[in-house]
Amino acid sequence: MWSLALQKGSSGLLTLVGVATVVFFLFNVLGDPAQMMLDQNASEAQRQKIQQKYGFDLPLHQQYFYFLNDISPLSIHSNKPDALNYFSPEKYNGYSFALGGTRLALKWPYLRTSYQRQGKKVSTIIEETLPNTFILALSSISLAVVLGLLLGILAGYYKGSTLDSCLVFFSTLGMSLPSFFSAILFSWIFGHVFSDLTGLNMTGSLYEMDDFGEAQHLQLKNLVLPALVLGIRPIAVIVQLVRSGMIDVLQQEYIKTAYAKGLNAVQVVYRHALKNTLNPVITAVSGWFASMLAGAVFVEYIFGWRGLGKEIVTALNTLDIPVVMGAVLVIASLFVLINILVDFLYIYIDPKANPF
Repeated sequence: MWSLALQKGSSGLLTLVGVATVVFFLFNVLGDPAQMMLDQNASEAQRQKIQQKYGFDLPLHQQYFYFLNDISPLSIHSNKPDALNYFSPEKYNGYSFALGGTRLALKWPYLRTSYQRQGKKVSTIIEETLPNTFILALSSISLAVVLGLLLGILAGYYKGSTLDSCLVFFSTLGMSLPSFFSAILFSWIFGHVFSDLTGLNMTGSLYEMDDFGEAQHLQLKNLVLPALVLGIRPIAVIVQLVRSGMIDVLQQEYIKTAYAKGLNAVQVVYRHALKNTLNPVITAVSGWFASMLAGAVFVEYIFGWRGLGKEIVTALNTLDIPVVMGAVLVIASLFVLINILVDFLYIYIDPKANPF
């Protein structure tokens, strides 16, 4: 178990370093960060001042080291007060330890500050928006699991029937529809054309300001359409996986033995058949949940859902590069963490899957 944890942890760490490297060089080679922070009428003197303050005038490899130092939980800092990488508890929210002429800091990763929001921390922006994206993703995947399992079981049990043909058709259609197209379609039909019947809005977030602009109120109805749209493709995938697994399992000899012992169809499916179809479903659910955190960009933007995806689009439009970089790193970290947890979940379900 510990060997597996070490292997997965090392692999995840290397993945995150690779993502951080690609993100840093991609956004630092494509433009001048100092110019992005200033308007078009800014003078050359102002640009140089910004470059010196944030270290944009340093060689690229040195900027890269400072970037890794900032996002690393364990970082090295100079004791010189004029050093660019000085340690500040207010800046890093961590603990420092003296080591010769330097200090080691144990801290939360510092994702730097926004270019466009008067020095607001990127971590603060992510803290404000990530919970909404997490709620949306969790609602979507929960809906997908419940409907996908139920419809997949029915399709597999009644293989070759009209019900099976309809479910296969709609699941294939669901896998083919792009999320942004489904979002536009559902928003217009259920949030505009039939809004009087559904009571749903075309756009809206989890919390909405009242008409007087004095307080925010929880609006769960705004979760319905984006959760449904984001869950369409996972539902389709789970239906196909469960159907295929059920067809294979129901042909096994131990299923016939279970029927011979007097068990009814519900007992056979629940006690024997369903368990042996869950492994591919777990893989799909974990992958889709992690990808939903990154793939909700268009859905959130179209429905006006104030989540991390919408924040990324806004940051790209305003060239707020630190927000984009920080969001990508957080999503990559969550993706790695979820994959590691799923590997251990496999071992819990099937101990024989442990390679060590």
